[in-house]
Amino acid sequence: MERMTGAQSSGGAAQPFRVSFVCTGNICRSPMAETVLRSLAERTGLGERIAIESAATGDWHVGEQADQRTIDALERAGYDGSHHRARQFDAHDFPDLDLVVAFDRGQARILRNQAPTSLDQDKVRLLLEFDAELAGLHDVPDPYYSDAATFDRVLAMIERATQALFRQLAPALRQGTR
Repeated sequence: MERMTGAQSSGGAAQPFRVSFVCTGNICRSPMAETVLRSLAERTGLGERIAIESAATGDWHVGEQADQRTIDALERAGYDGSHHRARQFDAHDFPDLDLVVAFDRGQARILRNQAPTSLDQDKVRLLLEFDAELAGLHDVPDPYYSDAATFDRVLAMIERATQALFRQLAPALRQGTR
């Protein structure tokens, strides 16, 4: 991650690194990644140094829980996704975010088109970019029209790429820099 430079608040303490995971409806892929990254950060004692959220490019599911198959897949993997509520991404949030993670090229294009500046466009990355072995796939498949086994496979892919992302973020988080 090239954009972690140690911005400080007026009180002198480093601000948390802010990540937003954005998928189509904010009920399948992005809640999975949000839950996984939050778990990784909390287990390593870095939960206070990173602010993690998720959102949707569309408004279809705003206010709803994650898809039950998402909640079930997360539970089978040892996570709790039951508290999630879907929301729509707001382009006005770009200045407050350090990283906006999309799950497919279509979402990345939508987000870059919404970005108010070129700096904000540069914040948009595909999740699979963080794992060298998965990067060539580009897109995390949307499991919405699939079965529980597909949700489990998609979660495994998201876990792997999110762990790779966390390995890149953790050194700067430990130092308290952005």
